[in-house]
Amino acid sequence: MAALSLALLLLVTVLASSILDQVIPRISLPLIQIALGVVVGMLASERITITLNPELFLVLFIAPLLFHEAREADNLSLWKNRESMLSYAIGLVVAITLVVGFVVNQLIPSIPLAAAFALGAALGPTDPIAVASISQQADIPKRQAVILKGESLLNDASGIVSFQFAIAAVVSGSFSVALAVREFVIEFFGALLAGIVLGFLLVKFIDRVRALGLENTTFHVSLELVTPFLAYLLGEGIGVSGVILVVACGITMSMVPRDFGPSMARMSIVSSSVWEVITFALNGIVFVLLGTQLPQAFGGLWANEGISNFHLIAFVLAITLLMHGMRFVWSLVSDAVNFKKQSRKAGVAERLRSAAITTLSGSKGAITLAIMLSIPLMINSGTSLSEFPQRDLLIFLACGVILTSLLLATFIVPLLAPRRKEDPTELRMRDSIAKAEVLRRVVEELTARRNDDNSAAIGKVIRKYNDRIARVTDSEDIADESDIDLRIMVLDWEQEYVLDLIDRDEVPPIEGYQYVSRVAHIESMLKQDERRKIAVIGNFRRFKVLVRKMWARFLRKLPGKDPTLDPSTRALRDIQVKAALHVIERLEDKMTELDAPSEKVSNLIIEYHDTVRLLRGTGPSMTNIARKAEIDLDAARLGLRIELEQIQIAYEEKRLSRAAAKHMRENVYLMQVDLEDYV
Repeated sequence: MAALSLALLLLVTVLASSILDQVIPRISLPLIQIALGVVVGMLASERITITLNPELFLVLFIAPLLFHEAREADNLSLWKNRESMLSYAIGLVVAITLVVGFVVNQLIPSIPLAAAFALGAALGPTDPIAVASISQQADIPKRQAVILKGESLLNDASGIVSFQFAIAAVVSGSFSVALAVREFVIEFFGALLAGIVLGFLLVKFIDRVRALGLENTTFHVSLELVTPFLAYLLGEGIGVSGVILVVACGITMSMVPRDFGPSMARMSIVSSSVWEVITFALNGIVFVLLGTQLPQAFGGLWANEGISNFHLIAFVLAITLLMHGMRFVWSLVSDAVNFKKQSRKAGVAERLRSAAITTLSGSKGAITLAIMLSIPLMINSGTSLSEFPQRDLLIFLACGVILTSLLLATFIVPLLAPRRKEDPTELRMRDSIAKAEVLRRVVEELTARRNDDNSAAIGKVIRKYNDRIARVTDSEDIADESDIDLRIMVLDWEQEYVLDLIDRDEVPPIEGYQYVSRVAHIESMLKQDERRKIAVIGNFRRFKVLVRKMWARFLRKLPGKDPTLDPSTRALRDIQVKAALHVIERLEDKMTELDAPSEKVSNLIIEYHDTVRLLRGTGPSMTNIARKAEIDLDAARLGLRIELEQIQIAYEEKRLSRAAAKHMRENVYLMQVDLEDYV
């Protein structure tokens, strides 16, 4: 019952923190959760013993959170900044380990050098959860945000491995640099390779299950949730970093190309909802648990008369200043190299601001505390067991640095990189314009893929996209361009083409000039700028053709009547079909070149296709009806697939915000699911 009571208490605390976060937005959510955790630790300690098993903590909390962060990461940006990211994740962690270790040993001689190295190694990694929270409070530049995220995903391994070697040196009394380097290479790069292989195999396994027709959303999402735990335990089992293996597996699963169909759309919808709840709960519990450990870490040492509280605070501030100072210098050098590669000149103020943002945003968190709590209580000193030297002091120093770094990040980073208060109306307008452009690109792509077999089906899909474009533009009152000029141009094409046919004796001149006269009359009406007549003219043309077709069918049933024997009627019909096909061909060839919205061009193409289909129409058969339904379904699938591609392109080109892109993707997934359920 104690474990159940603790779990419920933690969840209630996380819920309370989400409410307080809205009441006091100036304080970051992790700090609020840590403060609530301190209260929980002090109040619940009498009834519930709250202990934190570091190994269990990493596998239960850090592994799934890192896996989700890796799957959601911008892989293209991570790859572009890989050199800087790896320099922070490996080089800076090793540098902090060595420098902090030597300085702490000099400041506090009672802490052995190897134990001081262990403290430096634990302080090397940045916390991905804290970094993500800070990114929400400040407008961190793109490059710095990518480096911080990538660093927090990868530097855990370098910190943990360095820490393990330092602890081994304390326990055994010896240390081998060559052995340490070899083990680090094996653990880090071995985990990368194993994670890539595991991620690739899992994707192929899921695709194979789908190919066998075993499409079960619950199975897919459950496998996704179990993956980070399996990956971590696999890493520990084969002797490599479980943390890095989880990250590599998550990134690989997000990068491997996969056939995206309705079943995967359904899985994505459920998966997003499940992960949203899980990450919210786990993120909160991590920092609440961190808060529960602080009273234990501070309590005994704070009351110890052997060392003054003033010295304790001074040590914490000195280590924090040293660690941030090293990070600041590292950031200056990294930025200088990046500016040189880009042949870009930056002023001193810009360089200092950029380095300061990168420095202060790399705060420490629960991972550092979990590493420090894994310090053994006792060590074998040869003939007997003895206490680990200054274990409580080391944990106290780590907790102090964690709190100090979080405070600096929470209150100073937003001053260095204030979040621009963008007008919600402007943001919504920009996203609406981008959405309309995405849908227009889909229309253009669908138009390019039309052929004689799928013309009607593609036309139906294009109409739906044009309706969606109209809804988007109407909702934000986006100016709608008139298509009068486009229609006049098309009518000119018709007249020129029919006159050319007359000159080449390919159509009867009387009927040819009659058709040209009819088109010229329509054009003269449009040139009078009577905008309301545009829709009337188009509808009237379609209605007239339909009436003629129905009248022809009626006459065929009368004895002795067959309108197909009328040469003039047949000639006019043939001329209209030829002119329409000519216009369709030219519009499709010049669609991207014309100075007109894609939906206007596509609507015109559809009108002419409808005219041709009505004039050539034949009675439907059961075979044609079944085949038509299949073609309609394929066209709808094609449109949704193209839309997903265009959404991704717009997001990568920064024309569409992340929130808008996510919303559009979810809508496409729902439409895919609805399409297959309807079938």
